Amino acid sequence: MTHRCDRPVLRYRTVEVDPPLVLAPMAGVTDRQFRLILRRVGGVGLVTMEFISSEALTRGNPRTLKLLHYREEERPISIQIYGSDARRMAEAARVVEAIGADVCDVNMGCPANKVLKGCAGCALMGDLDHAGRIVREVRRAIRIPLTVKFRAGVNDERLNFLELGRICEAEGVDAVALHPRTGKQMYRGSADWSRIARLKAALGIPVVGNGDVNTAEDAVRMIAETGCDAVMIGRASMKNPWIYRQAADRLAGRPPYRPTLDDRREVILAHFRMLLEEEPPEFALHKLRVFTGWYTHGLPGGNQLRARIGSIASPGGFLDALESYFEQVERAA
Repeated sequence: MTHRCDRPVLRYRTVEVDPPLVLAPMAGVTDRQFRLILRRVGGVGLVTMEFISSEALTRGNPRTLKLLHYREEERPISIQIYGSDARRMAEAARVVEAIGADVCDVNMGCPANKVLKGCAGCALMGDLDHAGRIVREVRRAIRIPLTVKFRAGVNDERLNFLELGRICEAEGVDAVALHPRTGKQMYRGSADWSRIARLKAALGIPVVGNGDVNTAEDAVRMIAETGCDAVMIGRASMKNPWIYRQAADRLAGRPPYRPTLDDRREVILAHFRMLLEEEPPEFALHKLRVFTGWYTHGLPGGNQLRARIGSIASPGGFLDALESYFEQVERAA
């Protein structure tokens, strides 16, 4: 069964998000190479960098500055910043605008301990006055579209996502994204999509839904059940980079694209080439092991390939192991 989603093209001011499918920022995952893979596979309307520390960015940390590199074909692209100091967040937002990003996003939803200890991410939901000051200062600092991503609350006793959503709207934020778990939940349990529906009903600005979108059909169902304007997909794209293309097909009433074995091989090889061109060999091999493990999820003998590449110490050896694996899978098909 296919569904068709007939609705106006989603815009954050002049930036089109079409299809209404957004790559969630993920530390160590949504780097330039992975974003390019997703762009070339197709279907994603907006890509987001892995989140950036406002402290590190405004202090000129070289590793942080390197994360900001992107290519024109990635557009539209959003850069997410996090921090607890309103002045530094505004300064970081100015940098985001100056390097040409299409959208600046503020992280008020990360539940990681290292972020919470700095009173950033989801910890800001524990002090909505302070959260509001940050949004206000960032909005005043830039002209490009501003979005804010947050959770349902710090814990079940403090579910204040509606209040934060209203603050964002009042301060001129162009769209908000909600992961409807609490910070305390992390990624445990299930995401309560009814909270996304409540937020959408309460606000006049676009609402992006996030959480437990594991298939293209989940994305279509989230829009149908919550009325959200777009769907943000994160971890599912690591194992299935075609999920955005498949979801776009579903939304357009087409049968979802089914990647072939050649598609999977080409994605890994394309990632392989980009990493070797842009990164030191040791780091490139580490990344390749991680991503190949995800890309071969569900394929016959994928666990054997993952075990084999874990001990390979050269790019040539990795390539040989990969070609041998795909030849075996083709013969067995």
